[in-house]
Amino acid sequence: MAHTVRFIHKGDAIDYTPAEAVSAGQVVASNDLLGVAKLDIAAGALGALAVTGVFDFPKASGSAIEFGESVYWDEAEEVAKLDDESGANPLIGQTVARAADDDETVRVRLSQGYVGNLNDDTEASESASASASASASDSASASGV
Repeated sequence: MAHTVRFIHKGDAIDYTPAEAVSAGQVVASNDLLGVAKLDIAAGALGALAVTGVFDFPKASGSAIEFGESVYWDEAEEVAKLDDESGANPLIGQTVARAADDDETVRVRLSQGYVGNLNDDTEASESASASASASASDSASASGV
């Protein structure tokens, strides 16, 4: 018997029941999953965490962050930063606006599980180019050219 996958929902938000109360806007990180509480959630009550979208996160002071950079959540300092500290800080996502040294926040698009840099499109364009070349070659072979 084949195993099947069943669609549950779009996944912009996920159900979450915290052991301790969570405030709206609070970052919740567990293993490789990071979400933002949409509303206050009482301890033991079902609530929701946004796992997609664009949010302004507090950022570490004294460091500029460029557009398209991957940023990580430092739970101890409760700030977004460029350093994952050898995997200790979970990925938040990629920045969608530059943040200057003295800015208090950085605008980030949540990106669960993606680790990369939106500015580094070399690999992506090489892959797309190789794919386009292969398709053109396959089409030419199929038509007898």
